[in-house]
Amino acid sequence: MIRVLCLSFLFAAGMATGAEEDEFASSAADGYLGASVCADCHQSEHALWQNSHHDKAMQPATPETVLGYFDNATFSYFGVKTVFYTKSGKYYVRTDGPDGTLADYPVSYTFGVYPLQQYLIEMPDGRLQALSIVWDTRPAAEGGQRWYHLYPDEPILAGDELHWTGPNQNWNFMCADCHSTNLHKDYDLRSNRYNTTWSELDVGCEACHGPGDRHVRAMKKGERDMPFAGFALSLARAEPKDWFANPETGSPTPGKPGLASQPEFEVCAQCHSRRVTQFHGARPQDGLFDHFMPALLDEGLYHVDGQIDGEVFVYGSFVQSAMYHAGVTCSDCHNPHSLELKAPGNAMCGQCHLPTTFDVTEHHGHPQDSAGAQCVNCHMPDKVYMGVDARRDHSFRIPRPDLSASLGTPNACQQCHTDKSSEWAADALKTLHGAPEEDHFATALYAGRYGSPQAESLLTKLILDTSQPSIARATAVTLLPRYFSRQSAPVLQQASRSEDPLIALGAARALSSVPGQLRPMFGIPALYDEHRVISSLAASHLSEAELPKRPPELREMHKRAKADYVESQLNNADRPESLLNLAEHLRSAGKPEKAETYYRRAIEQAPYYTPAYVNLADFLRAVGRDSEGRLVLEEGLEVVREPGPIEHSLGLLLVRDGRLGEALPYLQSAAEADDATDRYIYVYAVALESHGNALEAISVLERGLEQFPGHRDMLSALVKFQKKEE
Repeated sequence: MIRVLCLSFLFAAGMATGAEEDEFASSAADGYLGASVCADCHQSEHALWQNSHHDKAMQPATPETVLGYFDNATFSYFGVKTVFYTKSGKYYVRTDGPDGTLADYPVSYTFGVYPLQQYLIEMPDGRLQALSIVWDTRPAAEGGQRWYHLYPDEPILAGDELHWTGPNQNWNFMCADCHSTNLHKDYDLRSNRYNTTWSELDVGCEACHGPGDRHVRAMKKGERDMPFAGFALSLARAEPKDWFANPETGSPTPGKPGLASQPEFEVCAQCHSRRVTQFHGARPQDGLFDHFMPALLDEGLYHVDGQIDGEVFVYGSFVQSAMYHAGVTCSDCHNPHSLELKAPGNAMCGQCHLPTTFDVTEHHGHPQDSAGAQCVNCHMPDKVYMGVDARRDHSFRIPRPDLSASLGTPNACQQCHTDKSSEWAADALKTLHGAPEEDHFATALYAGRYGSPQAESLLTKLILDTSQPSIARATAVTLLPRYFSRQSAPVLQQASRSEDPLIALGAARALSSVPGQLRPMFGIPALYDEHRVISSLAASHLSEAELPKRPPELREMHKRAKADYVESQLNNADRPESLLNLAEHLRSAGKPEKAETYYRRAIEQAPYYTPAYVNLADFLRAVGRDSEGRLVLEEGLEVVREPGPIEHSLGLLLVRDGRLGEALPYLQSAAEADDATDRYIYVYAVALESHGNALEAISVLERGLEQFPGHRDMLSALVKFQKKEE
């Protein structure tokens, strides 16, 4: 089963201790007045906002806000009986705590309103934890008005990484900054405590417009000529943008094409994206890349054609769309205050796309007013998250069942026509609309993810094709180092100099896979990037010793970006990913004792976190303590849910120790796991051949090449082993 986490991926980053932590402590800027102050003048906007999902994002638990049934309701889950009840006007839940013991917990806040509502429990150390048993707020006729568990098919019990008391259900890190206004997480690494504060519990006016103090003072003084009326940013378009439908095609053409007139988009993206908050204190005017690291089209989050897979929250989908590139923005479809669509059904799309061309059977091929005739069902297929929450893909793509047949991607046609094949759907669309375009970035990303003889050339072509979405090209940049050669090196160098922040981010992420001696060539340009997230990420992969001595300001820029990198990891030191990054930073800085402390702290904080065991064992190997590393790996095998990387590392350790026979079972288990990498399969095959099992090694490689076609090392080993057997 796929275990869905509302968790943004953490990419490489680093650490400071003692005085350095004090140096990077953030100060809380204010100027936030609250939505009630805004309502004095902006009554119509405030009325639309009230009762919206932004308004109801988080609320104190009261009879007016709690939607769940708490009248001694019970819910049984893998032997744990949970009871929801009230006492003295307060709401309580009796359920299994962090040690598995049943205990009574008062409900502090409601979280969300539709189609489900979660409940937040205040724990010691300033933590708020989200219960995994949630209330389905849909009408009973739709299956709602019931308690259900977010992970119904597997036992998520105390100690599991997804248990409600664990870090993956922690509000302070996971949810707070997008469900409240002017949030300051304020996690203290020394005491392992939160002192989280906010201006408003919900997503208020100032979450999008910025603090209103200066605006209110300016208006009271009659200073109406002040730029942006006292705000740091205007969410209105710089210039009006009108779309004119071409009567021949029915498609709209913007009067002035381009992206510069979408100031609101990056404000919305600060929350409506799969991202990590690297630097706290973001204001609406700050954009995305000075504080947040958005995910690219990574496996597990997106299919190779860019369709949504994991929880990705709109941004990464929308920037793929032709609508985005024409200058469409969020408020063209959604009322920015009520969040409701501006028109019902196909009338929404009919604002710009001529209904006489598109809202007809000749276009959609279905009976009028049927489900198949609805634009969104073909161009914005949905996927259900959290059990009941159907969210639509915002890439507005043309269905491509032909790609489903060749690459295994989903398609909107088969979402309804479940009894039909992708070939059937492809033929139907070809009959209706003709052959689809042959060139799609999915082919290159598929080759890059899974390996093919054409991977390098396809990725290179995609990266250089400026007509393709930047997020797809940036993803290709991250994959290119797997197939690095003299031919592709100039392409990666060009990407590292890109002014497009997504491309630059891809190049900074790619540095971790580039040979160390070449990293300065590709990493130095990013140190000059204006976005802190990009420059700090690049700095994390560059050591001062690798940098040239000239120009003299280069080392100062690296030092500053490295300090930013340290700050970003301290900001997220409540997560094992950042603790591990801090350990790696200390290791590379020549501070092994401190590094080991942080490796072990990552394990202590999150015993389920596989990479901490692997990296600590590698560190111990490097300092001549391989036997201790084996104990660490064996300890990890007892508790982690994804043992493949640990088994692979343990197998390699035993190989180094000359115990190949003992290593083989571990290497085999890692190579045969569902999440096995190409490296695991290749290493296992080589170990088999070295142990005298050449025929079995050949069989392993042949199966591996079915999963990773064209993999260079596997192909080379297969040819070599077959020749030996001739």
